[in-house]
Amino acid sequence: MTTLLAFVFTLALLIVVHELGHYLAARACGVRVLRFSVGFGRVLWSRMDQRGTEWAVSAIPLGGYVKMLDEREGEVAAEELPYAFNRQGVWRRIAIVAAGPLANLLLAVLLYWLLYLTGMPALKTLVGAPVPGSPAALAGIRAGEEVTHVKGEPVENWQELHLLVLRHGLGADDIELQTRNAQGHIAFRRLALGAVDSRSFEADPLGQLGLTRYTPPLAPVIGELQPGGVAARAGLKPGDAILQADGRTIARWDEVVEVIRAHPGKPVRLLVRRGGASFALELTPERVEQGGRVIGRIGAAPRTDPEQLRTLQTVVRYDVATAAVRALQKTWELAVFSLEMLARMVLGQVSLQNLSGPITIADYAGQSASAGWLPFFTFLALISISLAVINLLPVPVLDGGHLLYYCIELITGRPVSERIQAIGQRIGLALIGALMFLALYNDLARLFSR
Repeated sequence: MTTLLAFVFTLALLIVVHELGHYLAARACGVRVLRFSVGFGRVLWSRMDQRGTEWAVSAIPLGGYVKMLDEREGEVAAEELPYAFNRQGVWRRIAIVAAGPLANLLLAVLLYWLLYLTGMPALKTLVGAPVPGSPAALAGIRAGEEVTHVKGEPVENWQELHLLVLRHGLGADDIELQTRNAQGHIAFRRLALGAVDSRSFEADPLGQLGLTRYTPPLAPVIGELQPGGVAARAGLKPGDAILQADGRTIARWDEVVEVIRAHPGKPVRLLVRRGGASFALELTPERVEQGGRVIGRIGAAPRTDPEQLRTLQTVVRYDVATAAVRALQKTWELAVFSLEMLARMVLGQVSLQNLSGPITIADYAGQSASAGWLPFFTFLALISISLAVINLLPVPVLDGGHLLYYCIELITGRPVSERIQAIGQRIGLALIGALMFLALYNDLARLFSR
C-alpha cells in the first residue's frame, strides 16, 4: 500500500507541476487554455472554471496534457484568433513549450533547497580496507582514509562519491581520487580502470574499484539474521559470538566476513559461544555475484554500537542563500549527468539495462517513502530532473521535438510544414513506444531475477 500510494503521489505531483508550467506560460502569453488534464484517454472527472478552462482527471494516469486553442485542432472564431497558440510568435511558443520541463527543474531546485536547509543525513566518505588486487588496493588506498575530491571535484558524502566516480569513470582509462588520512596527510591516488568490466562498473562503480565503506572494528557477535538465510537455517542466533571460522581464530567481525566471502558454496566450520557454552556447527555460504566476483554470504549482520556508527555520519546543511546555490548546482549537475548517460546509451557505451520504467520507479518510491520524508524528497527531486531531461530530448511528440521545430523556424523564417510534422509524430511515437517497451522489459527482468 505504501508503494502504491507513494507511486500515485509521485506521478500526480510531477505531472501537475509539468503541466502547470505549460498552463501558466500559456496564460502569461495570452493563449486560451481549453483543458488541463491529469492523465490521458477518457475523462473521468472534470470541472469548468470562470476562464473557460476544463480541469480534468483522465483514465490513463501515465502523463497529462494542456489543450490550448489552436486552429490546427479545430475551427476558431475570428474574434478568438489572437488567443490561439498557433497565432503566437515563435518566441512565445518556445516559452510555453519549454515551461513544462523548466517547472520540473524548478521543483527539483525547491526540493533540494528544502533538504539542504533542513539538513540531509549522509555517510562520510571514509573508506575501508580495499579488496585485495583491486584498483583501489593497487593505488595504495588504506582503511580509514577519507576521499575529499574526485578528479578535482569536492565530494561531501558517500552518495556523491558514487555519482562522481560513475560520471568520471565511464569511458576513462583511470580516475584520480584525493584522500586525507586521520593525521591530515593529503594523497593523490590514481586508480587504473583498464581491467574493470564496463557493464559491472555501471552497476557498481565503487565495488568494481574495490572501494568499501569504512566500519569501525566490531566484535564478532551476531546482531541480526536474515529470515530463512544460511546462518538462521544453521541454528545461529543474535548474541552468538564467533570464536573460530574455518580453523582461524576470530577477533573482529571483518575477519568473519573475509572467511565467509572466500568460501562461496563451500562448507565452513564455526566455533560459536552462546552464553557460557561453546559449540561447533557447519554451514555452506550461498554463492552471490557482487561487482563481477562470486562471493559467499550467510545472511548475518554484526551487533553495532549506535554511538560508534554516528561518528561515520555527517549532516549536509546550509544557510538560506548557500542552500539555494547548492540546490541549483545539484540540479544542474544531475541534469547534465542524465543527458550524458542517455547519450552513452545511444552510442552503445552504456548498457540499455540501466533504463528503468514504472515498476522500478514505483519500487523506489515505496522504499524511499518508507525510509522517511528526507529520502522521499530526494527521490522526487531525482525523478523530476529525469522527467525534465527526457521531455527536452529532440524527439517529435515530446516538448523537445516541438522546440526543435521552432528552432528550425527561427533559422528558416517559416514554420516546419504540417506534412513533416506528421511524419515526425509517427517516428516520435514509434521511438517512445520502443523506449517504454524496453524500460518495462528491464523492470520485469529485474523483478524476476530477485
